[in-house]
Amino acid sequence: MSVISVVFWILLGLVFYTYLGYGMVLFLMVRIKRMFVKTRKLEEYEPEVSLVVPCFNEEDFIRDKVENCFQLNYPKEKLQFIFITDGSSDSTVDILKTYDGILLLHEDRRAGKAAAENRAMKYVKTPIVVFCDANTMLNKESIRNLARHYQFSEVGGVSGEKRVLPAKGAELSGAGEGLYWKYESTLKKWDSELLTIVGAAGELVSFRTDLCEDLEEDSILDDFMQSMRIAAKGYRFLYEPEAYAMESPSANVKEELKRKVRIAAGGWQSMQRLRFLLLPFKRPMLSFIYISHRVLRWSLAAFSLPLVFLLNIPLLSIDWIYQVLFAFQVFFYFLATVGYIQSLKNKKSSAFYVPYYFSLMNYAVFAGFGRWIKGSQAAAWERSARAKTK
Repeated sequence: MSVISVVFWILLGLVFYTYLGYGMVLFLMVRIKRMFVKTRKLEEYEPEVSLVVPCFNEEDFIRDKVENCFQLNYPKEKLQFIFITDGSSDSTVDILKTYDGILLLHEDRRAGKAAAENRAMKYVKTPIVVFCDANTMLNKESIRNLARHYQFSEVGGVSGEKRVLPAKGAELSGAGEGLYWKYESTLKKWDSELLTIVGAAGELVSFRTDLCEDLEEDSILDDFMQSMRIAAKGYRFLYEPEAYAMESPSANVKEELKRKVRIAAGGWQSMQRLRFLLLPFKRPMLSFIYISHRVLRWSLAAFSLPLVFLLNIPLLSIDWIYQVLFAFQVFFYFLATVGYIQSLKNKKSSAFYVPYYFSLMNYAVFAGFGRWIKGSQAAAWERSARAKTK
């Protein structure tokens, strides 16, 4: 076997493991654990909770958000609302001033979400803190379903689930985004059951207050960094799909790409700051989940895809299997190209769009790497245009 063929199979295996194989291995590990460990029953548990909502120019959503917060099914005397609007220049601050029952924090300085959350934490006096986005709506039982896990001392954080609402007319961006989050949700359920998730959904996430650290103000993925640092201390970070944040999908592919590139740049930044987790000596299971679910997807797998395609070409004359694999790749990228053309016309066809969305995600890894290397990705978040929902 030639060197080219060896490298080809290694890279192909890495790609398969990253996107499908890890899920298979994880499923088997969870099934084995269930044979020896019984699921613990969750009792009612209602600690005091602070709900922190970072906002930036959210005048179109903020009234709905406040009303949604007031409708949460949790003891009112145990739930504090903190809205932080640093840098907002629209009417968000004025609107929030009209409501009683919330603590409003505002500075004209816009330093980014991590800086805003660091400042908000100084006002949190409860044992549990929950963060959620201003443009998401929470289900009524979300706080209760998050809080009940904290009756166990080894739990350091609990993430809710992000749910993408169906877009009006089922826009293409929503089709790909929704499918992606359904797959992510399944993997997170198994990660959580096995040990811990590796990365919380910033749309809805909770922490033990005394475990939270001030994050570097230039942090791009603040929720991910906070959750991973808590997990690295030996605490479990769980996933609770019955606490969910609902939001509209991106308005179009351009907006979705902007989000994906930002996340990818944040992924590179996070991998650099969490490089100690790449060595599995201290917490081997955490490192296994982290590398399999995040690191490979944010780095090696994306870089392997074009190499697999290029290395396949000189192998075509060796055996029919290489011809089949090459034909499959050509067909897949043909579908992705058609999906791209359709996206420009906002046409609907999941058969073409899913390959395109997959390619888009991996392209974002390259673009995000470039931004990370150049330091051009700002920590301050930008609002993405959202599609209208049904």
